[in-house]
Amino acid sequence: MKRSLAALALSSTAVFCTAFPVLADDDKKAAICAEAEDRYVELFGHPSSEEEGVTVVKMYKYNFCPGELTVPVGTTVRWVNVDKRTSHSVILPSEPESDRAFPEESIEFTFLTAGDQEYLCGPHWETQKMIGMVTVTEE
Repeated sequence: MKRSLAALALSSTAVFCTAFPVLADDDKKAAICAEAEDRYVELFGHPSSEEEGVTVVKMYKYNFCPGELTVPVGTTVRWVNVDKRTSHSVILPSEPESDRAFPEESIEFTFLTAGDQEYLCGPHWETQKMIGMVTVTEE
């Protein structure tokens, strides 16, 4: 039986939330992603948005930043590990798990098919819920 990556991650976890904790989680995620961008600039000398020919997703403190993105078919996404000590990987549907990206290393994948594609970090999706989403659109 096929199950989505998010269903696998949440299959054994009951989810209870109210509006306040969700907002608090959103604020925490925004702060982590701001730190990730600062770290990217510290490491590479320019904002991630200035990379040509790729869309950058930072991997930091068990988060993908941004956690959700929309790109046109043919876009290459580069996941960059800006953590100081932790390695990460990327698992996409129908693709084998990538090699681990250690601090300052990256993983790239070009999206050739339109649709929503969940992805996750191999070592951290289950314990840290490190899951992302790419929506790939027709041009």
